[in-house]
Amino acid sequence: MKPPNQPDPREAEWIAAAKKGDQDAFAALVRQYEKRVFALTTRLCGNAEDAQEAAQEAFLAAWQGLPFFRGDASFATWLYRLTHNACMDLLRREQRRAAAAGPSLDDEELSFEVSDPGEGPQEAAERAELRHAIERGLQSLPEGYRSALILRELHQLSYDEIAQTTGTDLGTVKSRINRGRKLLRKFLVENGNFSPPRPSNHTEKEGCK
Repeated sequence: MKPPNQPDPREAEWIAAAKKGDQDAFAALVRQYEKRVFALTTRLCGNAEDAQEAAQEAFLAAWQGLPFFRGDASFATWLYRLTHNACMDLLRREQRRAAAAGPSLDDEELSFEVSDPGEGPQEAAERAELRHAIERGLQSLPEGYRSALILRELHQLSYDEIAQTTGTDLGTVKSRINRGRKLLRKFLVENGNFSPPRPSNHTEKEGCK
């Protein structure tokens, strides 16, 4: 069995065939990536209905764009970029629609992995609460910070891959991830889901002056 998130050995063959119009080959690509694409659209869009629409638009864009796919980046990175663009387009449409309608973390310090199959009921409930809080926190972030953080922490893309996916430079990606972690930590602290860092002795002494 291939390792998780690793491309199928037949992927190059499927891409070559799909570029020539082979729908069965493209269907194989869809099956390989549909779970990851839907996971990304769900977190970027915030609800299942929009996520499904964005995922469909991403795969449609992939089918239409495959004849022009040169392989400068991996197929996964290319597909992630199409998915990201589909989500951003949908969110902008929703924002315009809502406006027209009128009013109506350091890696070690903040972990996104909150599941443990060996834990008891109380621990499971606490972890589920934290997971939901993280999801709410992600949705509260500015669009660019949210997408960069999701791609990094939840989909394990490299900084270079995130830059390619979002169409931004590497420095911006690093800045958004750093700022996004801090904002997410702030959200969790303010909502009682995360403990603020203890002040250093130096800080405590300064506060006593």
